[in-house]
Amino acid sequence: MDKHTDTQHTDTQHTDTRHPDRNPPLAGRIALVAGATRGAGRALAVELGRAGATVYVTGRTTREHVSEVGRATETIEETAELVTAAGGSGIAVPTDHLEEDQVRALVGRIDRDRGRLDILVNDLWGGERLTAESVFGRKSWETPLADGLRILELGVRSHVITAALALPLLVRSDAPLHVEVTDGTARSNRRYRENLYYDLAKNAPIRIAFGLGEELAEYGGTAVAVTPGFLRSEQMLTHFGVTEENWREAVAREPHFAIAESPYYLARGLAALAADPDRAARWNGRSASSADLAQAYGVRDVDGSRPDAWAYFEDVVYGGKHASPDDYR
Repeated sequence: MDKHTDTQHTDTQHTDTRHPDRNPPLAGRIALVAGATRGAGRALAVELGRAGATVYVTGRTTREHVSEVGRATETIEETAELVTAAGGSGIAVPTDHLEEDQVRALVGRIDRDRGRLDILVNDLWGGERLTAESVFGRKSWETPLADGLRILELGVRSHVITAALALPLLVRSDAPLHVEVTDGTARSNRRYRENLYYDLAKNAPIRIAFGLGEELAEYGGTAVAVTPGFLRSEQMLTHFGVTEENWREAVAREPHFAIAESPYYLARGLAALAADPDRAARWNGRSASSADLAQAYGVRDVDGSRPDAWAYFEDVVYGGKHASPDDYR
């Protein structure tokens, strides 16, 4: 999916309107979604809230401050409100996850408030501008070094800092769940991701989940890396000049957009995984796509479809198979 499918920290304008579950499976659970300002992170926070969790949502864009992403239209306060409206309890905590002191303060607050953490979702990114301007279409030595290193900070270092400082609180849980959100599965990322910096940034979370799966096993924990497919994100919708309601109009400009999915597709699958008592045996140390989770838990996207973008790209775009995106929905 490469340049067309940078999938983190982007969001659809669609909001799921299903009523909150009267017997939510994650009631009483404490979650942290790091990087929940928009996109997959926002949807993941909302669906964990819909399942009954208390969700701390973090990011750098607030109603008073805009991050380097440059979008004032989505804020962590809004995400927290959506979590609460869905039936959970959303708590916004402005945090730059590259600043150790800020992450320590965040973890300390959760400790004081709740005494433990049950679910940690590492959905940190924010490098869309850098990938568009300095990565895609360039050899790695043509990427300005400062931009390449910033990509690694945003996509790798932020994840490591957050995991290192939050895991001591997570292992207090009776069933800790650590989730790394990235772009691609271990299988799909066997293909080079076009540029060294991007390839490293999107493969590192898969290895983080693999390694932490080994370390969390003795605590009854689960670490898993997850990825959406071609995301109908806020930024992607803006890029194509469409909305969630008329997104198919963008297919004329980008035919592969016909396989696109909303952020709620991955989020519904992950919420089901979080509620699965057998998740460690099924997922620990693995990577999974939104389609993998949908197949395992019977969830569907907001339009009722079950797209498998990674299979479409592997078979059709790279493999030369004659098939339509509709055959993979």
